[in-house]
Amino acid sequence: MTDSPTLGLGYPDLEQAQLAALVPELLLSGQLIDRSGMAHLISAFGRETMTRVAIEEWMAASPVYTHRMRAALGIDGDGVEDMFKCLQLDIGAPPQFMDFRYEVTDRNHGAFVLDHCGALMDVEPLGDEYVTAMCHDIEDPTFDATAIATNRRARIRPIHRPPRTPADRTPHCAWTVTIEPDRPELPLPPDAEHVFTTRAATVELSAIDPDDPGGMTDYRGPLVHDLQFREFSASALARIAEEVALAHHLLSLGFLLSVRRYAESEEQARDIFGKQLTGIAGLTAGRLRAVLGLSDDAESLARVLSLHPILGPVQYTGARVHVSGDDVELRLPADSAAMIDGGWLTLLTPDHLEPVQAMATAVDPYRVATGRMDDGDLVVTFVRGAEALPESGEVAITRFSSGSDFTFTDRGPSLPITPV
Repeated sequence: MTDSPTLGLGYPDLEQAQLAALVPELLLSGQLIDRSGMAHLISAFGRETMTRVAIEEWMAASPVYTHRMRAALGIDGDGVEDMFKCLQLDIGAPPQFMDFRYEVTDRNHGAFVLDHCGALMDVEPLGDEYVTAMCHDIEDPTFDATAIATNRRARIRPIHRPPRTPADRTPHCAWTVTIEPDRPELPLPPDAEHVFTTRAATVELSAIDPDDPGGMTDYRGPLVHDLQFREFSASALARIAEEVALAHHLLSLGFLLSVRRYAESEEQARDIFGKQLTGIAGLTAGRLRAVLGLSDDAESLARVLSLHPILGPVQYTGARVHVSGDDVELRLPADSAAMIDGGWLTLLTPDHLEPVQAMATAVDPYRVATGRMDDGDLVVTFVRGAEALPESGEVAITRFSSGSDFTFTDRGPSLPITPV
């Protein structure tokens, strides 16, 4: 086998149909970051500190990635409809797994229910204290932090929410959204102010071709039920995928910022950070392989690495993947924006390759990762070994979530939501 070209463009390499299937997977991966990280926080600090970290990380990241997605897709209004469009593209609300149903009354009033909440299904078996922590303590401030990216006078308030009474109550929760012109504006959370100064907040990603004939090139039209990603053009989907991958990094930066407040040492903070990374890295790699119908050969591993949100978007991480014979090489430059921001990728060294090993194991358990430094860059080579490696404990913990084997279904074409 001859050497393949270096892979590095990532999402723009894919066809429209592949991207349409990939984007929901990336959104789900972002939501499952917490399933990867929170178990380790509970073990280290207990439920109350876990709750504080969850609040702080989402309040740090969601105003930033929502601001970016609004700009990318031309969602330039400040009404309830615009806010709901952003929620449909939010890593905290992956479609179907978090089954939001929206209702718009007018520009300043609306409501939504969750017909199904995958996060609730994950937490409910742990008892009412954990349910209350998620559905009350975490949701109240983080919903508002998301809303203020559209309008700082917006408020999201519950009609009903878990713990469920009766125990099988549906929809799982219901909320109102209001914008009052005379209401005081909510301030930007201090941690979000910090995250807005990172390179992740300002990195330039692939431009959407406004003349792409393959579908929508923005989301300036009406709000729709069950937003169907196949109705976007390939260039729009590539940009959406890049933004969702970047949102992973923004959320992780918020997570690390918060964990450092409670950790006994920087070593403990980075240990938890690394466990979070390994868990989501392996779980997402397996789901990417499945959705793209890949095998366990070198080209398949290279493709998963080039599309993995932890290693993308390439404009932020600089990651390059190369296939040589039956070996795969990953290069992470020392001067990338991701390295400068001090996030996930700074955890990787020749002696600490657990996250990328988890990615490889999800594609081919016989793949072994080895690392070396080359002029400051980290170079990881994946070779096929003689014995299969087990799935890491961090990935197994993340599989606790029902999202680990969640299946998306085709719900038909998007239909406009008509104000009531």
